[in-house]
Amino acid sequence: MYLSKPEMVLLDLDGTLVDSVPDLAYCVDSMLKEVDLPPRNIAKVRQWMGRGLERLVKRALVDGGQLEPDNAPFDKAFPILLKLYAQNTCERSRLYPGAREGLAYLRRSAYKVSCVTNKLTRFTKPLLQSLGIYHDFSIVICGDILAKKKPDPMPLLHAAEFFGVEPGNALMVGDTVNDIRAARAVGFQILCVTYGYNQGGNIHDARPDATVDPLAKLPSLI
Repeated sequence: MYLSKPEMVLLDLDGTLVDSVPDLAYCVDSMLKEVDLPPRNIAKVRQWMGRGLERLVKRALVDGGQLEPDNAPFDKAFPILLKLYAQNTCERSRLYPGAREGLAYLRRSAYKVSCVTNKLTRFTKPLLQSLGIYHDFSIVICGDILAKKKPDPMPLLHAAEFFGVEPGNALMVGDTVNDIRAARAVGFQILCVTYGYNQGGNIHDARPDATVDPLAKLPSLI
């Protein structure tokens, strides 16, 4: 569980800093009502998190089944979800316990800090601002800024170039296998929270370099 001291710390958003499931579950069930399907409930939505909004909508339409929904239902439902989420980005979402304290430690310790998320910019910026942590990051890299997103390492390398930091001196903090794959691909250390989404799987099975819960314990690890 030992981590070498990094120069740069990158943090994922959903499932790492913020529990966004309450808002997304509300939006999913509201979307389903508009397309004449029954609600799925927050517990199911929590299990479906971790692979983006498109995949979330597909899982909701088939109630988590293995079959893919037809194109027509998805093409109708997805814009509804986007509209609903734009109106409910931070009505119910909250920082995880310890997240604010962990960010405060990074700021006091003069780490180079970035938020690296697959979430779209139009949802990310209002969420960070509403929660009062937007200015904790020197750069926020969203899923629609670059040509590729996690698990591709491009966003991580973009942050490293921005700060002028070598990958071996960087730490990624996330909650899913996507975060681990991106970090491993370019030689970043990877620290995972144990309370995140990860499609309901146990993050320990993916063998991150270390785990933490809550983020307030960051000082003991780096």
